[in-house]
Amino acid sequence: MAQKSIALVTGSAKGIGRACAEVLAEDGAQIVIADIDAEAGQKTAAAIGQGASFLPCDLGDPEQIAALFATIEADIGPVSILVNNAGIAKPGDFLETSLEDFTSVLDVNLTGSFLATQRAAKTMVKEGIKGAIVNMTSVNAQLAIPAIAAYCASKGGLMQLTKAAALALAPHGIRVNAVGPGSIQTEMLAGVNANPDAMKMVLSRTPLQRIGDPREIGTVVAFLASDKASYITGETIYVDGGRLAMNYTC
Repeated sequence: MAQKSIALVTGSAKGIGRACAEVLAEDGAQIVIADIDAEAGQKTAAAIGQGASFLPCDLGDPEQIAALFATIEADIGPVSILVNNAGIAKPGDFLETSLEDFTSVLDVNLTGSFLATQRAAKTMVKEGIKGAIVNMTSVNAQLAIPAIAAYCASKGGLMQLTKAAALALAPHGIRVNAVGPGSIQTEMLAGVNANPDAMKMVLSRTPLQRIGDPREIGTVVAFLASDKASYITGETIYVDGGRLAMNYTC
């Protein structure tokens, strides 16, 4: 029997990350949940079953990232699918945003993704694994919101990191792509859901006139991680209900 692919999904205790882990598990991968929320992470691993495990990790801490991969490789095996989903946002007035808040967002969203990609790729190259890496960017890689400048900068950087890593790793048969969600039904969007005016604004710039479901992101991630996407690398697929196609509001 062929050995299962080991899929590490960061920030996967809840929301989009959990949906990615669930769909990858349905496709036959052995899942490793990495998150700072231990309680939710353990519950998610238990719910997924099929040998899924949870490991705590703050993706803003380089030492914890190194320890995460060392543990996975020692206890489970080499990662062949990496989903860099962990991300944070610290909204605030642009003129009042502190350097600490700005860099903390980049540390998790961009630097953490770089370090995880680099670390996973080193083992893939050493072991001859033609793996797949999928980064979770956002429509905000292209569409700016002044109150989340650091988040926008991190996602724009991650879009470019995806391209650079894809070129660097292509000779080794390792593919690197990204998924850019629009408005998805997660805890982050809960405040918008509770505000009719805010929801009206979101839908006015979403041609499909609805909020996306986390599994709609998970299925695209799983596709990019699969052999069905064997000739795709360096790309970002936007799952946004048509938002980026618009140049007006209704």
